[in-house]
Amino acid sequence: MIFSNAFLFNAFLAAILASFASGMIGSYVVTKRVVFLSGSIAHSVLGMMGFFVYLERVYAFSWATPLLGALLGSVLSSLIIGFVSLKFQERQDALIASVWSIGMATGVLFLSATPGYNTDLLNFLFGNLLWTTQSDLWILFALDIALFFTISACYRPFLVICFDERQARLKGLRTEFWYLFLLVLIGISIVLLIQVMGIVLVMALLSLPAMLASLFTRTFFAMMLVSSFCALACSTLGIVASYELNLPTGSTIALVTAIAYTTGLFLQRKVFSKKTNH
Repeated sequence: MIFSNAFLFNAFLAAILASFASGMIGSYVVTKRVVFLSGSIAHSVLGMMGFFVYLERVYAFSWATPLLGALLGSVLSSLIIGFVSLKFQERQDALIASVWSIGMATGVLFLSATPGYNTDLLNFLFGNLLWTTQSDLWILFALDIALFFTISACYRPFLVICFDERQARLKGLRTEFWYLFLLVLIGISIVLLIQVMGIVLVMALLSLPAMLASLFTRTFFAMMLVSSFCALACSTLGIVASYELNLPTGSTIALVTAIAYTTGLFLQRKVFSKKTNH
C-alpha cells in the first residue's frame, strides 16, 4: 500500500529520516530537561520567519526565504534563551515564556500584514507529511548526516554537560559554550524538521520517544537507538492509521506516539512494582 502510493511513500521516507534525527537530538532534549526551552525556541522562530516572508512578498527580496528566516531565528532564539537560562535561572520560566510569546506574536503580525492568502502559519504549526517533496527529503537526509557527524565529534562534552555539568566545570570544560552549542544544534534541527512535519508533531517526536526509551535503557547510546526506532514505529503506524481512517497524518502520529509513551510508562511501573513486591 505505502509503496504503491507516491504521497504515502514520500511521507514514509520523511518519517524514517525524521525519526533518526528526532532520536539523536531528542535524547539530549529529554536528558538535559530542555523540552520547555526547545518548545520556546520552536515557537519563537515564527517571528523571524514571518519577517522574511514579509520582506520576500512586499519588497521582492528573493533571498529572504522563510527557511532562512527560521534558521536565523532559531540561532538567535537559542542563544538568547541559553544565555537567559545560564544567567537568570530564578527568572528562567518567565523570560523563556516571554521569548516564546513575543516570537509567535511578531510572526503572526508580519504574516497578517503580508498580502495574499498565507498558509505559512498553518504549515509551520501542523505541517503536512503527505506533501513531502524531494527537496524536503534531501534536507532531512542532510540533517541526519550533519547530526551524526556533529554528535560523534562532540559526544563526550555533550554527554558530560547533560549528566554532570558541575563536575565538568571543575575539570575545566567550557560548559557554557557546549550548552549554547547544544541549544543551537537543537534549534536548527527543530526548524528543519518543522518544514516537513510541523511544530506539533516535531515536539511530540523530540520528547515522547526519548522519554519512552529512557524507561527501558541504561546507556545514553542505547537510548538514542531505541528512541529512533520508537519514533519510526509510531510514525509508520500513524501514517497507516491516518490513511485507513482518513485522519490528519501529523496529528495521528502525535497521538500514536503519546499512546505508546503512556503504555510504556504503565508497563514500566507495573514491572517495577512486581519486582518490589518480590
